Amino acid sequence: MTPIGAVDARAAWLLAATFLIAIAGLIYELIAATLSSYLLGDSVRQFSLVIGIFLSAMGLGAWLSRFVDQAFSGFVWAQILLGVVGGFMGPFLFLNYAWMGHVETPLYAALITIGILSGMEIPLIARVLEQIGARKFRFENVLSVDYVGALVASLAFPLLVIPHLGLMSASLVFGGLNLAVAGLSLFLFRNWATRTQVVVWAVAFAATMIALWHSEKLVSVAEAELFEDDVILSEATPYQKITVTRYRDRVRLFLDHSIQFDSLDEHRYHEALVHPAMSLAPRRADILILGGGDGMAVREVLRYPDVQSVTLVDLDPRVTQIFRDHSMLSQLNEGAFNDPRVSIINEDAWKFLERDTRIYDVTIIDLPDPKSISLSRLYTRQFYGLVVERLSAQGLMVTQAGSPFFARQAFWSVVETLETSRNPQHPGQGLNAVPYHSYVPSFGEWGFVLTSPESVPTRDIELPEGLQYLTSAVWHAAQEFGGDMDRIAAEPNTLQSHVLTGYYLDGWDYWFR
Repeated sequence: MTPIGAVDARAAWLLAATFLIAIAGLIYELIAATLSSYLLGDSVRQFSLVIGIFLSAMGLGAWLSRFVDQAFSGFVWAQILLGVVGGFMGPFLFLNYAWMGHVETPLYAALITIGILSGMEIPLIARVLEQIGARKFRFENVLSVDYVGALVASLAFPLLVIPHLGLMSASLVFGGLNLAVAGLSLFLFRNWATRTQVVVWAVAFAATMIALWHSEKLVSVAEAELFEDDVILSEATPYQKITVTRYRDRVRLFLDHSIQFDSLDEHRYHEALVHPAMSLAPRRADILILGGGDGMAVREVLRYPDVQSVTLVDLDPRVTQIFRDHSMLSQLNEGAFNDPRVSIINEDAWKFLERDTRIYDVTIIDLPDPKSISLSRLYTRQFYGLVVERLSAQGLMVTQAGSPFFARQAFWSVVETLETSRNPQHPGQGLNAVPYHSYVPSFGEWGFVLTSPESVPTRDIELPEGLQYLTSAVWHAAQEFGGDMDRIAAEPNTLQSHVLTGYYLDGWDYWFR
């Protein structure tokens, strides 16, 4: 007969194990969702798919647990398999994407496997508790501990796991956690353990620790396949994956594996974005830039000597930090972030506009493409209404608007959205918009929209010295659209509709999927 103290100790361990495996299970789900949004785009769609598939698989696992005759043995095997599948999910998916170019099938296969195994855990633990005769056992206690573990995981993932581990190492660390649970369970229930379980556990644990030890090398191998050039900086922040590559004097920035600029041609993009608005603005003392954490747009703004202040709002503090402090990267923006006229605010653009009370002469919107609903909201009537409230009576604002060639309907949806946004100077009317485009080799044809509550000036632009691309003639030509880029019907983007994300994804998928 098992002593009561031993029963209580093992029961306490099983409840603690429930807490730990709940953390690991949700971390795997979040890793899968984040990886799918990194590699497949459209974070809202991917998170929804991952959550739905994972929960369905958990339900299937809970049902399948009834067919497991030996509850303890089934629990240990579930932990070992979770440690292997969940632990190596991150490295496998990154390397598979780098070598094979696709990730959907292995990602969802791993997710279903992890979901089934996770769904089996609670029923099996409950049966083990009953078998050992745990006093005061109640099934709701197990569920309560499980839910608390899920809460801890959801808080730890953005605050601790991603900033300090990254996705690949995090996957291995929490695989090791499942294996540690299996190992301690085998020790505490050694009279129920089998030699096969112990041997397989030892091999799996050793393999996981070796992989974790070499995780940086695995990251380097994956990134060497993903990117053409040498990776000089690679970090995961709570907001995105930052990668900077270099080949000789050529530097490129990638956020979530999407290119943001190439130092060979970024001048074409940033000169086209900044100078029409700056040149045509009646006054340009106070400038607001939303996005543009690389500092390139700030560099162009500072070419005008009458600029008194520049406020840059970018969500990710790590991006602005490296482009301020990294010696090579700060050279690209000519040390713009160290200019005393420049203030950097790391905050969501929408929240900033809601609390800000300043009035700006020019607002430059250099935000990521609207490939998800979270980004699409920054291209809505409601958002532009907030922007224009912070604009002076004759002020100008300009936004990057994607490709009028690859995502034609998305581009003209941005134009339509601006033209139907609230005009505080002329109630009942929309804003005045001038669409234009520029060829940027890294992106192809790229579009912008210059906007004002009043009529946009039509005079020639007077440009500062030192530009490499933009001229008055180029500016006038940029306002002409060929037949395959000219205006087509598109609905305005609103918080209710979010049509822009669909237009954007459909356009790019047509060309590149």
